[in-house]
Amino acid sequence: MDSPYVDGHSSDIIVERYLVESKKSEAHTQLACSTQHCAFPLDGNRLCVWRPRGPAYQLLILQGHHQPITAMAFGNKVNPLQLCSASQDYVIMWNMDECREKTLQGLAFRGVILGTFSEAVICVRFSPDDHAIALCAGNKIFLLDVEKQSVLVELKGHCGLVTAVEFCNWQAHVLISVSEDRSFKVWDHSVGALIYSSCILTAYPLLSLLIDEDSRQLITGCADGQLWIFSLIEHHNYRCVAHVDLRKKSETFSTQRMKAGLCWPGYRQCHRRHEAHKEEAEATYPVLRLAHCNLPHAPDPMCGVLSSEHPTCLWIGSSTGLFILNLANFELEAVLHFKDFQSLCIKVAGSCALMSDTDNHKAWCTLTSMFGNKIAVLEISMAALLNSQQRPRPEKMLSMLASSRVLPTSPLYFGIVKEQYPKPANHKPSAVKCIVRDQPLVFHSKVKSSGYMSAPHATMFSPKTNIKHDGKRSLKCKNNCQCEEYSLESPSSLKLSRQVAVAQAPVAVNCLQFSGHDGVVSTICWSHNRRWLLSAAWDRTLRVWSTHRTELILLLGPDMFPKPITSAHFYYMDAFILLSSGPQFQLLKCHLDPRRDDVKRYKPKRWCKSIFRLPVTSGADVTSLSAVNDFYSYIVLAAGRDRTVEVFDLNVGCSAAVIAEAHSRPVHQICQNKGSSFATQKSLGYNLFLTTAVGDGVKLWDLRTLRLMYTKWALAPFCTGWQDTQTPSPQWPSTHPLHSLSQLPW
Repeated sequence: MDSPYVDGHSSDIIVERYLVESKKSEAHTQLACSTQHCAFPLDGNRLCVWRPRGPAYQLLILQGHHQPITAMAFGNKVNPLQLCSASQDYVIMWNMDECREKTLQGLAFRGVILGTFSEAVICVRFSPDDHAIALCAGNKIFLLDVEKQSVLVELKGHCGLVTAVEFCNWQAHVLISVSEDRSFKVWDHSVGALIYSSCILTAYPLLSLLIDEDSRQLITGCADGQLWIFSLIEHHNYRCVAHVDLRKKSETFSTQRMKAGLCWPGYRQCHRRHEAHKEEAEATYPVLRLAHCNLPHAPDPMCGVLSSEHPTCLWIGSSTGLFILNLANFELEAVLHFKDFQSLCIKVAGSCALMSDTDNHKAWCTLTSMFGNKIAVLEISMAALLNSQQRPRPEKMLSMLASSRVLPTSPLYFGIVKEQYPKPANHKPSAVKCIVRDQPLVFHSKVKSSGYMSAPHATMFSPKTNIKHDGKRSLKCKNNCQCEEYSLESPSSLKLSRQVAVAQAPVAVNCLQFSGHDGVVSTICWSHNRRWLLSAAWDRTLRVWSTHRTELILLLGPDMFPKPITSAHFYYMDAFILLSSGPQFQLLKCHLDPRRDDVKRYKPKRWCKSIFRLPVTSGADVTSLSAVNDFYSYIVLAAGRDRTVEVFDLNVGCSAAVIAEAHSRPVHQICQNKGSSFATQKSLGYNLFLTTAVGDGVKLWDLRTLRLMYTKWALAPFCTGWQDTQTPSPQWPSTHPLHSLSQLPW
């Protein structure tokens, strides 16, 4: 079947700028890319440097090696730009400016030989100042002095071949390496000492390594498509903050776009491959190379001040394609499969090198064929790639804050319009409200009886109205109701009132609940006026309690709910009760009156009825429900057992958007920013909400764009994500389940 790129749209995303065929296979050679040059071996021992900029796309061939070249890398400084190439015979340093000048003059140029090694060099890396070079040969790491051309230190400790090594930019003495022994090690190369050694991470060899200076994280990739992210922040002890499965992320990325109806280039091919290989063995994406990725930023009025101007992203080079991973939320921003482009000659890569060109919003990728001898240089347009795979935004601007009046057709219209009920026929006014009326004693209106036409003169009592107040009591009450201005930067003041021991041994209290049900209590919430307490349980009952006295005000039995109640909340400033049962949520209109007539106790003055029901789009059972009650909001968030999060707009009474594959497991908790009674916040902050699932961490979403902003897997690094990164986080166990999101610092 033809590829969707036959119509020529592939030229807007990716172009093969250079293609050459070597006499030997260069499948497992470390390639090099910079903003000015791309380097790769040719015919084994010839070093080719191709310049992407300029009208002629100049090609420079450097000779000096006798054995096949196995690794190469560019320096960090642009002037002068250094290139180091290694083989089993020599390690040679090349000055690119001098090489090009000598070549234009027709003179031969020789590089500077730094040394020789008995084993093949797998990886080469420059130090941040280009004064030293780290080489991986066998299971050892050698540090070479560029000026003195001597070995500074030799690092031993790995049990397998060292595949990648990186210098830490903010700690000049720190060096990190990964190996085929499936572990990483942290070294102090200034003294040649081992600082930290990790345990075995996976069953497959670690192939690539990258250190991100902005997030202070270490990213390593293995042969089965797994990425491990570790924190390099002091006091974090190199703990793992995220684990990414590239294959699952790619499938989720395709599923979300297909469910949203977005036909980006190549999605049909992805769908066909997924259907064809559904019953076959699962394909893996070996992580061959990791590189920094600079995404082009366009001003977005929907994101406002909460959007990041330069999101930290990561290029992932695999054998079958390229991926862009956002390090803030660990979600894929773009997927590019080589097989989806007919114009590309290399469909399966053996090695690759990537570099982002910030000035032109492009990326350069150098590939070597896995099963052939071809070498190609690809030019990728970042803007075209992101625009072709961008998630569609909701047609209507969604906001937690109500920006328009409630429609007469909305189910919320009952909350602001007072319903008129006919009075009973035997209705009599209360004795307290009875007013003495003038009535004649006889039927003749002209005859007046004494005493009936005038008010009684007897006075039972008279209130004291001449009491003088000194103003202290009223002033005290007034001051108690005043709200002081609270700074968002300062921590909240907490004062321990009373402490109760729940057990003799130290145990963790996961949740506090109010008793009164025959089943597991699923929800406890307060009303906005703090007069009522709502509780729902798996016994299919909903109860409303009075906070002033231990009395049950309202009880809704199992006859109203065919399935257990998973979530229940007061909604729309206590005008409604919102609850979910089964695959739908309901809107209840209730009248709560704690007063009782002593004579007619069997007729309580309270009632409740269901006025609106709406099922979720997928038909799955609702696992969590959330809505704001502290201010008027039309938005209701519902999470389904099918791992989706659906946004409902009750002003129009329908679904507004669906977030597919929000978590790898069903969402069991949704938390919204419901504001504060003592501090003001920016209106944009109310459009953020959190979701969590068992074993899948916590995710922060933006309602306006339906984009995932941040992701935190472990509890301890999650806390430091919203606080100062230099502050030590609480020593919570990383395997502790997250039961409630109300404890999270906003």
